[in-house]
Amino acid sequence: MGAAVDTGERVEADYWLETPGDPRRTAEAMAGEQSSGTFIAVPGETPELTARAAARIERLELLDAAECPALPGARPDMPTPQEGYRRAHVTLSWPIGTIGASLPNLVATVAGNLFELRQVSGLKLMDIRMPRAFAQAYAGPRFGIAGTRRLAGVASGPLIGTIIKPSVGFGPQETAALVDTLCRAGIDFIKDDELQSDGALCPFEARVDAVMRVVEAQADRSGRKTMVAFNLTGDLDQMKRRHDHVLKAGGTCVMASLNSVGLVGMIELGRFSQLPIHAHRNGWGYLSRSLALGWDYTAWHKLWRLAGADHMHVNGLANKFSEPDDSIIASAKACLAPLFPHRADAIMPVFSSGQTIRQAEGTFRALGTTDLIFAAGGGILAHPDGPAAGVTALRDAWAAAVEGIPLADKALASPALAAALGHYA
Repeated sequence: MGAAVDTGERVEADYWLETPGDPRRTAEAMAGEQSSGTFIAVPGETPELTARAAARIERLELLDAAECPALPGARPDMPTPQEGYRRAHVTLSWPIGTIGASLPNLVATVAGNLFELRQVSGLKLMDIRMPRAFAQAYAGPRFGIAGTRRLAGVASGPLIGTIIKPSVGFGPQETAALVDTLCRAGIDFIKDDELQSDGALCPFEARVDAVMRVVEAQADRSGRKTMVAFNLTGDLDQMKRRHDHVLKAGGTCVMASLNSVGLVGMIELGRFSQLPIHAHRNGWGYLSRSLALGWDYTAWHKLWRLAGADHMHVNGLANKFSEPDDSIIASAKACLAPLFPHRADAIMPVFSSGQTIRQAEGTFRALGTTDLIFAAGGGILAHPDGPAAGVTALRDAWAAAVEGIPLADKALASPALAAALGHYA
């Protein structure tokens, strides 16, 4: 009959659901909408087709109820339900034969029209589990933790990093001068701010050339090359040209803004790149900030990681944004957990957003590892004794965290840390 062969492999997705209707009937509507069904029975939707191609409900766990809907437009033609807006955890699954090992089509399936259903007054995609066929189709991170450590020359401990600040406004030579200062201070990692691209004030190629001259000069002196992530975000052809320019100049990292380049752009960059890819999540808030709509980081980060990201931002403790600390640590642990048991595909979580010496101890205690990049912009550059002292203070703060020594005690032998303690509240 030409029907697809059912291999038995299925994609699974976990959702937090709120609905004014019966949760099981709503879950059934979700499964139908995103597979073989629609709002009314149609010819050809036979039991045999449904068994072969339909999504199914794998789990339904009832939770609490709310008096008011979290989202507008949920069943506006029906009165407020007497039992309130009921909430549940729902797991749906799909046969891989209807999707194929394709990340773009996976997203269309697990995160398509579901968010618009009238039966839904709240919906968040919490996690995704993919069959091994996806591991065969996508290489995932080429460098990950081990490759990043090797290129950065940091065998153990966190990679102490910073962001070029001011975010924009410096030209190539001013950027290079700051990088020179940071390299001389022994910093491990430097990144462009995500706002710095290829404008006339600081052209990409001129910036790369100026920065790599000072990086190479310092590497000749110290024997270790600071890793610099140059922001190559752009059209696909632009990103490939910029990647090649960084590679030719001796660079060891490139950076892309995930929500700007899109999933297909990241997939192609991951297949093309010969350098670690530092993945920035700017824009993440519009996908996640509502507790009742969008994506959880655990599910979302898997797409980009499988596409080829080697480092991914997770925010930072006591950050300047709205995300709570437990969410940040859960995101970092997700980056460090294997996607597929048969391969080493963990990636470096990147802590940033208002980080200083004050967050080192809490980050290490919560995460239990130093396999991370700790990127402090103002936490280094605003040190009262200058950026070099900022690097020293942050490195000493992390040493104190790992050794289990209070910051004040460590500061007795570290003037840079002592000055930072008085500066960063």
